[in-house]
Amino acid sequence: MKKWMIVAALALSGCAQISNYDQAVKTPAPLELQGNWQTVGPQSKLISKQAMGSLIIGAEGDTLDCRQWQRVIAKPGKLTRLGDDWVNVTRQVRVMPLVLENGELRYDGLRLRKVDRPTVECQQALEEVAKRPNEAVIQDIEPEIMRPVSTATQK
Repeated sequence: MKKWMIVAALALSGCAQISNYDQAVKTPAPLELQGNWQTVGPQSKLISKQAMGSLIIGAEGDTLDCRQWQRVIAKPGKLTRLGDDWVNVTRQVRVMPLVLENGELRYDGLRLRKVDRPTVECQQALEEVAKRPNEAVIQDIEPEIMRPVSTATQK
């Protein structure tokens, strides 16, 4: 909570404000932040108990905030420093601190843990970001949970 207040105070004071995505300098991620982070269990900041939140942090500092439930909302961004803090800046210019404590990443009101690989939907979102490098949000990926199940009929 303190870190949020400090970052907000800095942003409001104008000392370290990021008002344009291109202003934020993409910074290579430290080893402890690199990888695939995912929520574990229900979280109050997500719309449903079944919703998932993910944050993918690449070695070069590219990020993807990927939320999924009845639809997928993926927001590309980049990792940068704001004072002494690591923050994720999305293309929509949302600046959110990253706090790593006891193996959990605190990000945008979520608690995330490192996982081996992103969900299928977040992998698809990564591919779409590569195809559409200027889009601020990718929202046209259908979650697997919403796909119709086809049953083969035997004759």
